[in-house]
Amino acid sequence: MAVYFLCGLFALVQGAIGHSLFACEPITLRMCQDLPYNTTFMPNLLNHYDQQTAALAMEPFHPMVNLECSRDFRPFLCALYAPVCTEYGRVTLPCRRLCQRAYSECFKLMDMFGVPWPEEMECSRFPDCDEPYPRMVDLSISKEPTEDTPLSVQRDYGFWCPRELKIDPELGYSFLGVRDCSPPCPHMYFRREELSFARYFIGVISIVCLSATLFTFLTFLIDVTRFRYPERPIIFYAVCYMMVSLIFFIGFLLEDRVACNAASPTQYKASTVTQGSHNKACTMLFMVLYFFTMAGSVWWVILTITWFLAAVPKWGSEAIEKKALLFHASAWGIPGTLTIILLAMNKIEGDNISGVCFVGLYDVHALRYFVLAPLCLNVVVGVTLLLAGIISLNRVRIEIPLEKENQDKLVKFMIRIGVFSILYLVPLLVVIGCYFYEQAYRGVWETTWIQERCKEYHIPCPFQVTQTSRPDLILFLMKYLMALVVGIPSVFWVGSKKTCFEWASFFHGRKKKDRGVNESRQVLQEPDFAQSLLRDPNTPIVRKSRGTSTQGTSTHASSTQLAMMDEQRSKAGSVHSKMSSYHGSLHRSRDGRYTPGSYRGIEERVTHGSLSRLTDHSLHSSTHRLNEQSRQGSTRDLNNPLSHISHGTSMNRVIEEDGASA
Repeated sequence: MAVYFLCGLFALVQGAIGHSLFACEPITLRMCQDLPYNTTFMPNLLNHYDQQTAALAMEPFHPMVNLECSRDFRPFLCALYAPVCTEYGRVTLPCRRLCQRAYSECFKLMDMFGVPWPEEMECSRFPDCDEPYPRMVDLSISKEPTEDTPLSVQRDYGFWCPRELKIDPELGYSFLGVRDCSPPCPHMYFRREELSFARYFIGVISIVCLSATLFTFLTFLIDVTRFRYPERPIIFYAVCYMMVSLIFFIGFLLEDRVACNAASPTQYKASTVTQGSHNKACTMLFMVLYFFTMAGSVWWVILTITWFLAAVPKWGSEAIEKKALLFHASAWGIPGTLTIILLAMNKIEGDNISGVCFVGLYDVHALRYFVLAPLCLNVVVGVTLLLAGIISLNRVRIEIPLEKENQDKLVKFMIRIGVFSILYLVPLLVVIGCYFYEQAYRGVWETTWIQERCKEYHIPCPFQVTQTSRPDLILFLMKYLMALVVGIPSVFWVGSKKTCFEWASFFHGRKKKDRGVNESRQVLQEPDFAQSLLRDPNTPIVRKSRGTSTQGTSTHASSTQLAMMDEQRSKAGSVHSKMSSYHGSLHRSRDGRYTPGSYRGIEERVTHGSLSRLTDHSLHSSTHRLNEQSRQGSTRDLNNPLSHISHGTSMNRVIEEDGASA
């Protein structure tokens, strides 16, 4: 009990220090008329800013006062809700005995009316004394209101949470720096008609984005092997924004049933914005939306990393794919960590415009560190790597002579990368700009809202307001539009004639019977764009196997050598077969003359033996010459400074597909 008394006394003393800064004002409360004093100060001991708010809080006690359950009950209530205004720096508290008498005589009647005894009126909170309220010393130093006494306090009191917006303390809400308070629903700045239009606008855009990203993902599922690294991250990027658009579409369907708390008129509670993780539906919407928003941004950075590895150090698809585990760990791990941190900090906020839940909608610090900082960092890193890759490709185009067809393919591929990057960066930069603008002017918007609603909510009006402004709805519509449009560029990357053929084949039920054989034939039939890109026309090309640097090399000369050897063997076998057939056709005539058949044995022994030796000799000589040419050609290739070893064909494969599908 002593601990409660000390805590209560400390709270009241702290309140007294703050209350000493306020001026006296006439008592207007009907219940507190005809008392020994007629001036009070606000805020009172129960933190009611003005007498209108105090009157609303006293309404449940009217039956007890009217029935006169105790002659000490009304003075005790007025001592708390309309305390006597004394000299500067003095606050008089009612005695504990006064509280105990009022409670003992009225608690049964209060129980009948279902009115609980408030915690802030616990008798243990007051000093242990037995004096009437107010004391004579307080009355002697109190003053009558004069014409110079201000009826309203002219100083900056800060923001006081209205009674309608107060929330249970255990929920951990906060609004404008005040605990146990939440923003109102519908939105603070817009009318219901504007909110309805914005909600339908977001719903339509979310459907468009969902359709585009879903088409990209289904195209990938039709032919998984088509999209390899370095362009594989585009698929995961599309999946992320598919989930983002899906959440916005769900928010459109839910309206404000999840983003806002229901009103409670019986408890004088208005509809307020949902905060924290106590609302499971809001928490799930936040987790999915924030996680995939950040993951989509990280996957775009990984896409620029893979392009950089393919363009600058000439990594192949297999070499880049070996880093896939690291890419996935970064793309899913970083957003997951940020999401867990926000859940632990209870920073979830309902968005009563879109119907979803996100972070930084009312908390500027959360917006700055958990939304703006990651997005800006990803943009800087991604643009740097993207420019480095484009500069490298442009250097190849300028410094190395190419055929006109290959030159056009390279230029077309560079344009394709540039257009895709612009389609991603422009919407993202617009979203970041909207966030910065919102952060800069949010203080002015909030002050304007308080200025317009202070009399309605019975809270202090802002002091010396120099600037008022309301946000334009177009700003928020632009933010939501660009946040969803960011996912649409993925459909432009997969959109090609090849995609149309694949979908047509899919709908007609055609299936690829042997994917491995087809890919092998494609490799043998299609020209190697990498060799055309980097080849000197007069020098053979030394190749390495795709994507690795550990396998052996082979030259065009050695390939030609093997082909010529096979051709010589084939020709020799053909000649031998024909001569054998010719020998079998000779025979001896009846007149005793020998036809060619009489010399069959001799010719078999002579001609066939000479032919065999000639064939073996010719084959040996041809093989010897080809071996010499191969060794000389290989030596020239290795010593020639213009010969290039291709460490992979990933970027060139993408360029070939781009040229083939155009």
